Amino acid sequence: MINENTTRRRLLRGIAAAGLTVGTVGTASADSVETYIVTGGSRNRIENAEFSVTRELAGGSVLIVSGPAGSADELGSVGGVSGVTPNFEVEFSEPVETAPQTTEDAAFTDLQWDKEITDTFAAHDYATGEGSRIVIADTGVDGTHPDLAGNFNEELSVSFVNGGEEGPHIGDSGDHGTHVAGTAAATGDVGVTGTAPNAELVSVRVLGPDSSTFADVLAGADYAAEIGADAANFSLGAGPFPPQANSDGLRVAIQRVMQDAVRRGTVQTVSSGNAETNLQQGQSCTTFVEENEDGEEVEVETCDNWHYLPGTVQGVMTVSATTPNDELAFYSNYGTNAIEVGAPGGGYETLEETLDPDADVEWPYPTNLIYSTEPDETYGWKAGTSMAAPQVAGLVGLVRELAPDMNANRVESAVAHGAELVNGRSGPEFGAGRINVLNTVERVR
Repeated sequence: MINENTTRRRLLRGIAAAGLTVGTVGTASADSVETYIVTGGSRNRIENAEFSVTRELAGGSVLIVSGPAGSADELGSVGGVSGVTPNFEVEFSEPVETAPQTTEDAAFTDLQWDKEITDTFAAHDYATGEGSRIVIADTGVDGTHPDLAGNFNEELSVSFVNGGEEGPHIGDSGDHGTHVAGTAAATGDVGVTGTAPNAELVSVRVLGPDSSTFADVLAGADYAAEIGADAANFSLGAGPFPPQANSDGLRVAIQRVMQDAVRRGTVQTVSSGNAETNLQQGQSCTTFVEENEDGEEVEVETCDNWHYLPGTVQGVMTVSATTPNDELAFYSNYGTNAIEVGAPGGGYETLEETLDPDADVEWPYPTNLIYSTEPDETYGWKAGTSMAAPQVAGLVGLVRELAPDMNANRVESAVAHGAELVNGRSGPEFGAGRINVLNTVERVR
């Protein structure tokens, strides 16, 4: 069932599933139209300046605006406008995949170490997510999958893949979103069980087959709050961004939209990213090995005030990835004050141990990855912080079943207080700790 020809490079590319590269959208000609993310200002003033407001977010405090290419300075001069950012394009890295298994294999519970280690199956004696709603903001979801169809709300599912403009949902443009959806809320009717197997699933497609933009991501977050989602999962991210990306309003815009969604009751779960980077206190710190004057190899750490988005903004639950033996996965970003909790994302502490099918471990390759649903009634393995975040989104669904009136901040606190391994919130690798679903449910009951 495993593709033995999976190469080291292909796995690395796939494990970076939550990583997105960044650039502004297109190389515009003088007469072309460009999309901008705007903070401050009013719709009337902006439209009077001959720009078009295509979408209002966070109660109008963030606007998606279209206008002539290269006119950011002109737009920024409109009265009341405090920040203008040309829309950023984000390119989605192809996720790792192995030879899929069909539903004829059925009942893969014994492969779900992630649910065992978090005491998820035991927690289902008390809560299954009944009555909660989880948005998967991703590449789309194959809602016909036999382990998703019973929970999938096709009517509410939409797409934002054109500069924040809403369109119909058209399924999964790859397989990433379907895998994430199963991790959060697969029914277990055929193959695998999600953290919240009775939660309603809504797909908000914000990633196309090759790329998307931050306008789409922000529109998706706003829509999730609009439809009353209990959790919205964003297994995506971009960066590092230079300091000017913060000063010109992008970080401010993201924070406003995310915090507004939290205020309206939607918990935002976000992957921390797969760059093996220290995000401590908003910095991007990278450790590398170089030779000193004596020819000895030494570790050197460099830090810059760059930002990973949306994971480092206030108001979101940023999730790092843990291994089957409760260590930080080799690829996962981490950092004091940057990570809320950790959750199983697959793999071990090193790439070599992760890839070794003969390793002396309980879960040799590929079983140390996360097993979940994929399109066309199949299942597959993936690893990354993309797989960790939906574990937490599903847990939010369980909490909301038991305490439907609990506000988003209190839900986040319940998840953190139910975690294990680390006391308090100061752990650089796991924040409050690795989630324990049963502990959390028992505290809320």
